[in-house]
Amino acid sequence: MSDVLKTKVLIIGAGTGGYVAAIRCGQLGLETTIVDASDGLGGTCLNVGCIPSKAIIHAASKFETVAKAAGGGTLGITASAPVIDMAQTVAWKDGVVAKLNQGVAGLLKKAKVKVIKGWATFSDAKTCTVKTAEGEQTIQAEHVILATGSEPVELPFLPFGGDVISSTEALSLDKVPGKLVVVGGGYIGLELGIAYRKLGAEVTVVEMAERILPLYDKALTDPVKKWMEKHGVVLHLGAKAGGFENGKLKVTSATGEALELPADKVLVTVGRRPRTKGWGLENTGVAMAGPFVKIDDRCATSMKNVWAIGDLTGEPMLAHKGSAQGEVVAEIIAGHDKRFDPVTIAAVCFTEPEIVSAGIGPDEADKEATTQAVFPLSAIGRALAIEAGEDGGFVRVIASKADHRILGIQAVGQHVAELSNSFAQMMEMGAVLEDVAGIIHVHPTLGEAFHEASLRALGHAIHI
Repeated sequence: MSDVLKTKVLIIGAGTGGYVAAIRCGQLGLETTIVDASDGLGGTCLNVGCIPSKAIIHAASKFETVAKAAGGGTLGITASAPVIDMAQTVAWKDGVVAKLNQGVAGLLKKAKVKVIKGWATFSDAKTCTVKTAEGEQTIQAEHVILATGSEPVELPFLPFGGDVISSTEALSLDKVPGKLVVVGGGYIGLELGIAYRKLGAEVTVVEMAERILPLYDKALTDPVKKWMEKHGVVLHLGAKAGGFENGKLKVTSATGEALELPADKVLVTVGRRPRTKGWGLENTGVAMAGPFVKIDDRCATSMKNVWAIGDLTGEPMLAHKGSAQGEVVAEIIAGHDKRFDPVTIAAVCFTEPEIVSAGIGPDEADKEATTQAVFPLSAIGRALAIEAGEDGGFVRVIASKADHRILGIQAVGQHVAELSNSFAQMMEMGAVLEDVAGIIHVHPTLGEAFHEASLRALGHAIHI
């Protein structure tokens, strides 16, 4: 190919961290090149994660609604039994992804970012060679932003292939499996397992911990567990998965009993790991923090002018964290005095019902120094009017007794994901209970539960 390409900023990975960093660099007038090897811009989140999974979850919920109407009627609505053509559903999902891919490409072009498709391998901290369809291209940069993301963890005794699948393959199945066994009871496995249960699959979940979603407190996860049990999802908690042979997954139960679970597909969702192999990280000289690249509060690595963002840098491995880091790094390179120091990074599980958490939870709170208040969605008119008030959902607020500063907010219930930005905003602005209590919340909305929980923490909730 051509001679060495020299650029001010080189970004490796066009996921939600990398492409946002590139766009912001372009807006700030920095000559920027981004390299990505995937088929579509946007990384894991856009192509095989956040967006396509939510599309499948949406389709599954629509199917479930019609199925309910066909099973005796609901809300006075009756319908014929629905039929799912999974290939068409996946094609619709792919269309959503393609539209967003094109959108990212357009934004990068608008920001005058040079996009190179290919696999980059570093020979030193500022130099890489990219294997493209046209040949090899060497790139040298003043600044490098590492944004290579993460990948599913593969179990040695359950390697991916055939009927053992990761979340990537689960989002592109051409038909609903008759029997689906999910190994791993975290948010990825439960989101997809619940979706496929709604679509008619017989679903079994195998989780090593004693509870599903073990990173969340029991009060938040109980409504999800109740939904799963009510809808026939079989749970094997405290259990260990083994090999998969002849259509059966070997499992050791919590009591030590050897089980064999029939499965058309085994979905392995035991976590994700940073993508650190295969692109020459060892040649960059950056320091590590366990499996992650070590960074400071500017997202700077141990190598001058080499930065790292997103899943590569540690927990929480969330798309919106990577995007925020990308903006910070771009502005630092442009000469601005910036730090990545958020008060909180809210997280959402798109299970049934949904879970939101921002800040500390009850298990982390100093019970002597904090006050907690819970307000049930069953006392919110909007929740009842959209069938979201009878599944045990609630909003919980945790605040300091001394100054009423809000330290944590959690919610579980249908559609509560849409409250997550309000939760994060209040905490980022350093809100106290009186701030939330003093805001006139729109009626009828689910957000009123946040208002009422704050009132209750102050001792004078209105609707309970």
